[in-house]
Amino acid sequence: MTTTHNLGFPRIGARRELKFALESYWKGDSPRQNLLALGAELRQRHWQQQAGLDLVPVGDFSFYDQVLDMSFTLGNLPERVRGFHGEALDNYFRVARGRSAQTAEAHGGCCGGVAAGEMTKWFDTNYHYIVPEFTADTVFQLDASRLLEQLAEARAQGVRAKPVIVGPVTYLAIGKAKDDSDRLALLPRLLAAYAELLEALAAQGVEWVQVDEPLLVTELDKDWSHAFNLAYHQLKSCRVKLLLATYFGQLHDNQYLAANLPVAGLHIDAVNGRDDVLPLINLLPAHKVLSLGVINGRNIWKTDLAAVLDWLEPLAQRLGDRLWIAPSCSLLHVPVDLNSEQQLDADVKSWLAYALQKLDELQVLATALRQGRAAAADALEANRAALAARRASPRVNNPAVQAAVKAITADLGRRESAYARRATRQSALLKLPTYPTTTIGSFPQTAEIRHARSEFKAGRLDPAAYEAAMKAEIARSVREQETLGLDVLVHGEAERNDMVEYFGEQLDGYAFSQFGWVQSYGSRCVKPPILFGDISRPRPMTVAWTTYAQSLTTKPMKGMLTGPVTILNWSFVRDDQPRAVSCQQLALAIRQEVLDLEAAGVRVIQIDEAALREGLPLRKAQWQHYLDWAVESFRITANGVRDETQIHTHMCYSEFNDIIGSIAEMDADVITIETSRSDMELLDAFEGFQYPNEIGPGVYDIHSPNIPTREHIVELMKKAAERIPAGRLWVNPDCGLKTRQWAEVLPALANMVDAAKALRGLQAEVA
Repeated sequence: MTTTHNLGFPRIGARRELKFALESYWKGDSPRQNLLALGAELRQRHWQQQAGLDLVPVGDFSFYDQVLDMSFTLGNLPERVRGFHGEALDNYFRVARGRSAQTAEAHGGCCGGVAAGEMTKWFDTNYHYIVPEFTADTVFQLDASRLLEQLAEARAQGVRAKPVIVGPVTYLAIGKAKDDSDRLALLPRLLAAYAELLEALAAQGVEWVQVDEPLLVTELDKDWSHAFNLAYHQLKSCRVKLLLATYFGQLHDNQYLAANLPVAGLHIDAVNGRDDVLPLINLLPAHKVLSLGVINGRNIWKTDLAAVLDWLEPLAQRLGDRLWIAPSCSLLHVPVDLNSEQQLDADVKSWLAYALQKLDELQVLATALRQGRAAAADALEANRAALAARRASPRVNNPAVQAAVKAITADLGRRESAYARRATRQSALLKLPTYPTTTIGSFPQTAEIRHARSEFKAGRLDPAAYEAAMKAEIARSVREQETLGLDVLVHGEAERNDMVEYFGEQLDGYAFSQFGWVQSYGSRCVKPPILFGDISRPRPMTVAWTTYAQSLTTKPMKGMLTGPVTILNWSFVRDDQPRAVSCQQLALAIRQEVLDLEAAGVRVIQIDEAALREGLPLRKAQWQHYLDWAVESFRITANGVRDETQIHTHMCYSEFNDIIGSIAEMDADVITIETSRSDMELLDAFEGFQYPNEIGPGVYDIHSPNIPTREHIVELMKKAAERIPAGRLWVNPDCGLKTRQWAEVLPALANMVDAAKALRGLQAEVA
């Protein structure tokens, strides 16, 4: 009998209950007990929703991030938070975001906050994790209480529990040494803590433990390959069965390594790594379980169940009880329940599957494998009909858009002149000081803004009143920036619900959900638009708002756009054509908006590509193909303008050092990039690479409520000036400010402007 299981479930709740509970606790509006109770309620609900599975994940729930959970389980706390008293949960939030609840800080003696942990993307997803920190002196001290308590809860509810943990080799690989030490030297100490943890689970009668090692789908050198062998040979004596789980890609040359590790079972992503399946079956020892991830855990399209069964049925005959089936990865990356969607376009809705529907698909496959296809005939027929309707829909294909993509030439991606000549013309037009100051685009989305938007969408506020409300907020943003003394202003994006969804709503080929929320980090959730067809722009999307803002000031006003690669990577993208083609369609649409902004007199245009790096394939051998079409798409978008128009782009919360050459090929006049949490570490790449254009290293960590001091910003910019000539440096936050409050933003930006003035003074002294 084929076994069904799941690797992880969305933790935020179908209505983002966890988000609101977290934010209420952090503000001091509700006690810790309420947050803990809500967590228990969500876990109970999610376990009930997975009750039809043979094994259900436990430990996948988190109040912020599963990697941070693992750090606390292992007792790997940064030195800066070890001296605080009070609840462990508050120390946890201090590492995550710089501080916890207001009441907890008073108790813990942390009134000013601490440096939050560095945050970056989980492999090639838009989920952010808190980076583990190591030194040569790191000591691991197990605290299994979180996992054991959740296990006890699950057992009390009759859940067939499979605890889930981040594997030791992946944990080391995704962390950073804060000194010159070798992370792998810590492996023996780390394995002792893992052995202790597995023994604690065995003592509770646990049979199977899922150990996530997605590092196995990346390129490994001999030291990291050896680390896998060392780790699992040391852990093989533990009294639990280990299901080693890989996902997000193919094993390729790691097939033999993975197949022969001394674990009881191996899970692979059979959506992205289908070619691994047959070689692995031939390599696996006869006693070992093979779990196949046959339902896409990263996208929301219905699975072609008949096609999966066509190749899965022979494998089931061959493997028998050794075959397990599951989604390809944790369902953390998709929304919870499609049945919540009452306003979603009916045609598009019929083509989709959220987390709960994906588990239903899994059960259909299991029924067909166990009892034959006739036992699942109705479900299989409904699935076939939905897929056929999607393929035949005239809304999916637009011949005019397809013809425009075929007509793309290299000239579309070229600026009139090289950067040096453009810079001279832009300087003469904009007349900016050295160390010019700007922000990344958005200002706080206040309760008033959110209320006006919800009233407008509900039909209780007419278009004229809504426009007036948004213009009032834009005017406030412009007024505050002029008072602060910023050099290049933004309109604040009051009218935008999300940097991707806002544009998708105005492009043909997109559909939108009400409850398609996915966790990005902590309490931050995004609602990716659904790219189901060919993309075109029926009308201008931002010009009226930007030109209104420009009319309120004599200072340069940046037009703010999201770039094609980021729109693509932060959408649920159609799976019936190459992603590169969809990206080119987006590039042509956003190019039209760039040209309309320029024609309206906007002289500075920012095209955000925050998600450029996360689209990279996990293996470097495949990077160049992606970078070729991604950079080309940006250049198509940006490079139709005159020399005098200054093009900015923005990137954040990823490691950029190893693609700096491709970033330079984008040929943006100015790039703003996140560096604050990494203490300018991201600028190390510029020591060996002569970046040709201007750069704004982020100096204000907007994901923390902490307010940077003028002195701190000056020191960060001094570090930047060691790598980039001062004449090509900008001063800016590391991301947009929509998630912050005005009470935090204004003093932080005031310090940023004062820091820029101080830097100009220092430069004048040197001159």
